[in-house]
Amino acid sequence: MIVGLALLVQSAKIFVSASVDIARRLKIPRLIIGLTIVAMGTSAPEVVVSVSAAIKGSGDLAVANVLGSNLFNLLFIVGFCAMLYPISVKMRAISRDYWVSLAATILLFLMIVVFDNAIPRLASLVLLVGFAVYMFVVVRHALKNRVDEENNGEKPPKPLGISIFLAILGTALIVAGGQLTVSSAVDIAASLGISERVVGLTIVAMGTSLPEIVTTLMACRKKEGEFAIGFIIGSSIFNIMFVLGLAGVITPLAIAPGVVFDIAVLTVGTLAFFLFAKSSKRVVRLEGLVMVLGFLGYMAVVLWAQN
Repeated sequence: MIVGLALLVQSAKIFVSASVDIARRLKIPRLIIGLTIVAMGTSAPEVVVSVSAAIKGSGDLAVANVLGSNLFNLLFIVGFCAMLYPISVKMRAISRDYWVSLAATILLFLMIVVFDNAIPRLASLVLLVGFAVYMFVVVRHALKNRVDEENNGEKPPKPLGISIFLAILGTALIVAGGQLTVSSAVDIAASLGISERVVGLTIVAMGTSLPEIVTTLMACRKKEGEFAIGFIIGSSIFNIMFVLGLAGVITPLAIAPGVVFDIAVLTVGTLAFFLFAKSSKRVVRLEGLVMVLGFLGYMAVVLWAQN
């Protein structure tokens, strides 16, 4: 599984870099590249793991990977960054994406309750359509308000042929890494007598979140906390609406009752972040500590309930 996770992270980097070079060669605006290719590329591990798990009939692992990644990103990564570098937040700039993220989380909660711990194909299709509408609005707004940018000393993109080859190579390695990760996670769960949900919420979720960890920490270090927050919120939307939507359309997802608790914690965490950011227009060190402790407490409850 360690080999699989390493493959996922490295291949996601190759894919993102190659895709950005292709987009630049085709003169696609930089803002669109960031909103689509980079955001989706860093979430490629979650896509492959959840879809592979769904195909193998491991609905618990597919959903737990998404929820675990979102919880880890929002509570632990943002909280840890705030402990190191207090994060300034302009709610007006991220309000649309924040409310979409919260709405997607609540919608997923209602779906699981209404459909009795399952996500049928029709519900998954609703998530996918919602994501398509959201992306249309985001890209349209970005194009409407874009500002022409200079190269800013960036290296010129690689030749188109090489970039296409690297993008294909990155995709192949992502798929291979995802297959290794899912198969190994299922075997670990079976051999240790623990549930796929717990493995998905812990090791797999944190492993597939490595690209987000690196990107967010770099942004916070450069005092670009707003970018980090927007990136995490965008990743949360992508994971719920696209990753679970795609996995559920391929194979209806049957999941464990404990997932309701996981979504409830994610909803509370999302609301807590809003209150922290709204109160002083920044997430300070103490609030970051509260978020990290909240995540560690949640992990302790999950592992304790397993035993």
